[in-house]
Amino acid sequence: MEQQGTGFHQQGTEAVLRALTSGRSGLDNAEAEARLARFGPNRLPEQRPQSPVIRFLRQFHNILIYVLLAAASITFLLGHGLDTAVIVAVVLLNAVVGYVQEGKAARAISAIRHMLAPQATVIRDGKRLSIAGEHVVPGDIVLLDAGDRVPADLRLIKVHSLQIQEAILTGESVAVSKQTEPVAGDTLLAERDCMAFSGTTVTGGQGTGVAVATGQATEVGRISGMLTDVATLTTPLIEQMSELARWLTLLIGVVAGLILLYGYFVLQQPFAEVFMAVVGLSVAAIPEGLPAVLTITLAVGVQTMARRHAIVRRLPAIETVGSVSVICTDKTGTLTRNEMSVVSVVADRASYTVDDSGYAPFGTVRLNGEPVGSESVPAPLNMLVRSAALCNDAELSKQGQDWDVQGDPMEGALLALAGKVDEAPAELRQAWPRTDVIPFDTANRFMATLNHDHQGHGMVFLKGAPETVIGLCATQMGDDGEPVPLDASFWKQRSDTIAAQGQRVLAFACRQVPANKTVINLDDVTHEMVFVGIVGLMDPPREEAVKAVAECQAAGIRVKMITGDHASTASAIGGLIGLANHERTLTGAELDKLSDDALAVAAREVSVFARTSPEHKLRLVKALQSEGMTVAMTGDGVNDAPALRRADIGIAMGCKGTEAAKEVSDLVLADDNFASIVAAVREGRTVRDNIRKVIAWTLPTSSGEAFAIIVALLVGVALPVTPVQILWINFITTVSLGLALAFEPTSDNTMQRKPRPRNDPLIGAGVLWHIILVSLLFLCGVFGIYTFAIESGYTVELARTMAMNTLVALEIFYLFFIRNMDVRTLNWSMVRGTPVVWLAVVSVVIGQCVITYWPVAQAVFHTEALALVDVALVALVGVVLLVILEIEKQVRFRVRGDRP
Repeated sequence: MEQQGTGFHQQGTEAVLRALTSGRSGLDNAEAEARLARFGPNRLPEQRPQSPVIRFLRQFHNILIYVLLAAASITFLLGHGLDTAVIVAVVLLNAVVGYVQEGKAARAISAIRHMLAPQATVIRDGKRLSIAGEHVVPGDIVLLDAGDRVPADLRLIKVHSLQIQEAILTGESVAVSKQTEPVAGDTLLAERDCMAFSGTTVTGGQGTGVAVATGQATEVGRISGMLTDVATLTTPLIEQMSELARWLTLLIGVVAGLILLYGYFVLQQPFAEVFMAVVGLSVAAIPEGLPAVLTITLAVGVQTMARRHAIVRRLPAIETVGSVSVICTDKTGTLTRNEMSVVSVVADRASYTVDDSGYAPFGTVRLNGEPVGSESVPAPLNMLVRSAALCNDAELSKQGQDWDVQGDPMEGALLALAGKVDEAPAELRQAWPRTDVIPFDTANRFMATLNHDHQGHGMVFLKGAPETVIGLCATQMGDDGEPVPLDASFWKQRSDTIAAQGQRVLAFACRQVPANKTVINLDDVTHEMVFVGIVGLMDPPREEAVKAVAECQAAGIRVKMITGDHASTASAIGGLIGLANHERTLTGAELDKLSDDALAVAAREVSVFARTSPEHKLRLVKALQSEGMTVAMTGDGVNDAPALRRADIGIAMGCKGTEAAKEVSDLVLADDNFASIVAAVREGRTVRDNIRKVIAWTLPTSSGEAFAIIVALLVGVALPVTPVQILWINFITTVSLGLALAFEPTSDNTMQRKPRPRNDPLIGAGVLWHIILVSLLFLCGVFGIYTFAIESGYTVELARTMAMNTLVALEIFYLFFIRNMDVRTLNWSMVRGTPVVWLAVVSVVIGQCVITYWPVAQAVFHTEALALVDVALVALVGVVLLVILEIEKQVRFRVRGDRP
């Protein structure tokens, strides 16, 4: 044996034993050591970590960071140490955040590595041994018991009622019953019931298997390898901010250079004087406070999302959530409650419906819409409920206000059904104690129990797959409780109808036995059984998920359900939650036959995908992204990790999710609820709107400052505002006012708008127009006041004080316009602002009073006290700005219908 194989699921047990080991006595120690040396330890390879210093320094390799460092150098040259410290603090904050978030893929692989079994029970040299999980080698005979974690990929050679929970690999919510017969070579992973996979958990029974793959060659190892190869996409916000920084850098550099040359060579001004003026221009043009305000805006979104049960793992992801155009979601526990419930019952020829209340043993069973009273329960329904409660190994318990099940979820749902027919399971079990049992086995496909009441009557109760139970019966229970001839075709038709609705179907039968019978065997259930009826069980949709899906579709967000469950179940749930085009379902096998181009079309048109593997999920995400969509992907298992990492937004389940899924995700849902995803999208859109407002407010104000300086330099007059005063405005005033926009509430129409395209720029045509318009208005306001003051005989210092305060007043009134930039009709609630807005305005006004009237500040900022009439004039300029902008907006809305 030179390599580990992957096709053993299609080979018989004897062929596998001959190929991998020397028989059922297992490997000898020498051969095991040789194979360990050849194949390596049964663990996933560790990547060599990057130096922490290098990782930290890489965070500074960003053009926006270079701009900030240049601004810090300029302020340092000006001797303004406080402002230099603020800029450096912003740079360090960005670096620390990036450093903490770096290397998520390595941590995810580490999380997967820890899922491998620490210990394993094997047979070597005919002896049963307990060894370290990493010492398991291909060819080892491995023993499995309930509660064990499977240490390697195994080809099962012996099972006894073996059930394994494989949700981490397949997404299947119910434990899989295992058998030993080979399956076809192209069988999907979720249906290879003769295999046990590394990292999965044994939930019941026992089994023996041959290790066919270890370490990186296992299914878990293969997924971890996929994870290292999956490229993480940069969020739209980071891409757009990088592009904005590049353009700003280029524009500021070119303008500053031209002004320097013009002032020195054309105006013949001293170089030192021109250079300091250009420094002032650069300080005015660079929005130093913008990164800090954007970071705080995102941080506010983090807190709001946390209150809505969505935990954000990296800041830029918040804005991306608001741009999501398609959500790929798992079914179990996200769209559904992850609780099995009996929803339909057929006994005799009567069809009943059951009001869903989870595992709570109370509720209502209805016949033709009318409740079935406890005093008038028909005999067949009563016997079915009794069979369901007694042929059952589960237990129900109340945890606070919720009911929980210990054991198989479907058996827990059957106990809840008994309570709804007023048959308390505990009382039934006391009245009919169990004498013997035939456990469920995949070969038989049924479970049977022998019970006796206290009067000595004996009964066999049986439940199992409908086709199996029908085959064991010759009669069925009539409406009077007496046996009548079995109508097998009726029950097969009803079973198929219920199964087509996405429900799991169980059938029940019973028979009387002599009072002295104390042992039950297969011969006792292969004849004379009386068919009682069938039940349909399903994991019902969350009510809030149905509303959330409708809200998404109204907002133009497509919802795709990608599940490991069966196609019929997935389609039925898709219909119940209201997915568009849910009738058409594609399975993993069908996806394998599609080319990348055909898959892109299918991914756009189909809403339900069933029986999918990790590769299918990854391909679907890439296909949707190739259509220009911003994709959110939910998941909880290792099988979801590659797709979670590739998606624009990876969303992991916080309750049932694996650490591997959480490590590669951008969001973690604390309640595993699809409605929380929609709440996160709503908040993400709000953050996107607020970021847009911050940029639409910051850039025109910075440009207005820069234009004032440019005009002063071009005409050869003194600067209306000094560099030190501009720094005060940019860091104190601008940050305070811009920060207020981070707390703007969600608009009423937020979830009624279509998703923004991924390439939708932060600075669109509307924002660009406003940069030009507002810059010109700022220029007129600042220069108009400055010129008026000089011509009125004011000193240069007093004229500059008026100009600086005018600039602040313009920013305050422009803030109120930006808050309502998308509103056609103003009302008082929109104008009055939020408490945060007024707090910011009051703080800025107090700050301006301090530097205008406090002698110490006057010495630092070269200001003089303003008279009351001057203050009124400054405020009037701000009012005029607001009126002009509001008139322009209304005209544009009426003429073109544009949004700013």
